[in-house]
Parts: sequence; structure tokens; C-alpha cells
Amino acid sequence: MAYLWSDAMVGGSICRRCLHQNSEATTPLALTWGAMRTYDPSAAGPLAGVRVLDLSRLVAGNMLSLQLADFGADVIKVEPSDHGDPLRAWGDSHIATSWKVYARNKKSLALNLRDPVAIDILLQLAESTSIMIEGFRPGRLEQMGLGLDALHARNPKLVLVRISGFGQTGPYRERPGFGTIIEAMSGFADRNGFHDREPVLPPLALADMVAGLSGAAAVLMALREVEVNGGLGQVIDLSLLEPLFSILGAEAAGYRATSKLKQRAGSASSTASPRNVYATSDGKWVALSASIQSMVERVFRVVGKPELIDDPRFATNADRVQHRGEVDGVVAEWVAQRTQEEALHILEQADVTAGPVYNIAQFMEDPHVIEREILVELPDDEMGSIPMHNIVPTLSGTPGGFRLPAPRLGEHNESLLTELGFNADAIANLREQGVIS
Repeated sequence: MAYLWSDAMVGGSICRRCLHQNSEATTPLALTWGAMRTYDPSAAGPLAGVRVLDLSRLVAGNMLSLQLADFGADVIKVEPSDHGDPLRAWGDSHIATSWKVYARNKKSLALNLRDPVAIDILLQLAESTSIMIEGFRPGRLEQMGLGLDALHARNPKLVLVRISGFGQTGPYRERPGFGTIIEAMSGFADRNGFHDREPVLPPLALADMVAGLSGAAAVLMALREVEVNGGLGQVIDLSLLEPLFSILGAEAAGYRATSKLKQRAGSASSTASPRNVYATSDGKWVALSASIQSMVERVFRVVGKPELIDDPRFATNADRVQHRGEVDGVVAEWVAQRTQEEALHILEQADVTAGPVYNIAQFMEDPHVIEREILVELPDDEMGSIPMHNIVPTLSGTPGGFRLPAPRLGEHNESLLTELGFNADAIANLREQGVIS
């Protein structure tokens, strides 16, 4: 898919770069970086007919419900009526870009959850809901009158996802659990960065996003139990801690086996060598990974050091990891004598696993990203159009779709309350009483 033009202006001016100019255009056009799409309210997906009530805040719950919404679930974001989900305040240049991306395909119901009438509205909605997601501190949902007993009294098949930093049990259950603390305590930060510098936290909400993806898988398992096996709804106790720890792999097993703590190694690996990023002569970087013996032999040949294949220091992967500095030095010297383009061309011809280190601008302009439509452009009332990730993963038969843009706070109050039997006067009265915004 080539770069596409949109009739909308971006920030009141033409975009910084164009590849395909329209010679017949009479007004400036804004460049888009992905396949242009439009929202289609009739778009379906494999989860069509599944209703989700998402009471969570910020990233983990929104990540979870996004996976369901993209594939057709009817996701209702239940937000505080005064200011909405705090994710609305996350963005760039005073534009709520995070909300625009992670709230797509969702509806907004703005309720004052301190009001018992609002709680009753949620209980009524629960009767037609398959999944409820919440992110309060453990015990808070029960205090609000929305505990599992109350929910299952209305709908015994409802699946309740409870997101917290440390889980619903254990001595830390009451602690606030933002992802930063989880990334620190899980062991992730201790393994991230360079050995002679401080541990490095990720520059994004990694723990939340991993938990959201893990939670989406758990929801589908629980739904299968209900819909296929005839079981009842259950609680999914989703902490941020356990999913992030699980992606660290065999760290605990390795420690037990060796009684040694692994040291931070920067971009190198404690399990394979060569594996690192290497500077090129034009100030760019090449990433290279050789995790199997045949790949290592290709690397040694392409850098002009075939004799290293039989060198006992580098005979096995364990040997190469032990002498990682020497291996990296050989590869780094070869890469440093070439531009990024030259190095990657030679490595590709030799069938070596290597690639460029991209910033986001370079990623957006990569031909593979464009042809695969990894990015899509969707209409936006502030930006004209907005690039965001496509639906992941790609399903050949039921691929999901883009039905709704991120909603305004309380945008769907009337339609949802009307569905429950409230008439216009009753809805106006709720607004006057401060139950809804």
C-alpha cells in the first residue's frame, strides 16, 4: 500500500514530507502513513454479540478491552462523570492520542459511581453483559455493591476480570500497583540496561500492556467455559506482576541451577552471542542476532573471520556468551566500516538475521510496514486523520473492523439508558441529579 493523501489538513499545514504528489490538487493535502480506513458501524467480528462493561482506568484494562472491541465485542467504557478515564489526559501536543488509539471501537457511559442509582444502572446492564472489567483496589467493588454475588445474582454467566497491581490475595493486595513499581519488583528492571549503570525502567506502560494481552486470552478461555462447556461465570484475578514476570522466561530456573544472578548486559544477551546493536559509519545502528550455530558460522564468514568457527573460545553458544566481548568486538569492527545500508545489504545476501534500528518515523515509512498495513489512518476531528496500529492479530475469515472512533465522555449515555427503558424525561432527571454527566 503506497502512501495515501487525505483531504484533511494536519495542524493547519501540509505534512513535513510527501512521496506522491497530486498534481491536480488545488489545495494543500496532508500525508498519511497508513492505509486510509473509515469507521463502519456495521462492521462485525468473531466477538459480535459479546457485551463488555469496562470500569477500569488507564492502560491495562483499556488494552484488554481493546482486543475484544477490535474483534466485534460491544465494549462500554464506564467512566467517572466528572473527568472520565485518566487515559484521556495522556497524549502529545495537548491531543489525547492515547485515548484516541486505545478507546477506539468503544462506547462511553459517564456515571457518578458514588450514587446508588448509578450502581443500579450497572447492575441492570450486567444482566446482558458477558464480561466486566474492573481495576479498583481489592475489596472496593464489594463496597460499591458490585461484588461477584451481586453480579451473579443478576447474571450467573458473567465473567469478572479484576485487575490490580499485586492480585486479590497476598500481603501486597492493598498496595497501589502502577506498572512502574511492577516493572521494578518483577526483576525486569534489574535485567534491563548496562551492568555499570542503574537499572532501566521501560519508557512505556509495559507491565500494563502485557497484563492486558494476558487478560484478553484469559477472557476467551472463561467465555469458552460458559458458552461451550455450559459452565458459570468466574473471576479472573489479573495482577500486573505475574504476567510481566512470566515473560522473563527461565530467570528463576537459571538462578536455581547456578546460584548466580545474571548481570545486566545492555543490548547483548545472556543466552546467545553474537546478539547486539552495532554502530555504522554513517551514525546509524544495525541489530544482529545469531542464536543458532549455522547463523553464527554465516556471521563469522561474512565479517571475514571464518577461522573463528573452529576457535575453541567460540565453539558453542555457551563459549561465545562467556567471550561475548570478543565476539561483539569482531562484529562491531566490521559493521563500523560500512554504512547501515551497505552492512544490511551484505548481511541480507549472506542470509544473516539482521535489521536496522528504527525510530518511529523510520518505522512508519518502511515499505514492509506500508504493504502489510501495520499502520492504518482513521478519520479524526482534531488531526484530520490519525495513524494507529491495525487490528492485531490478522484473522483470515473474521478479521474484526473499525466501527467507532474513541468516544466523547458520556457520548452513549442516552442510547444505553434508553436500551434499559429510561425515557427522555428520566434521562434528563438523572443528569439533573448528577447521576450521569
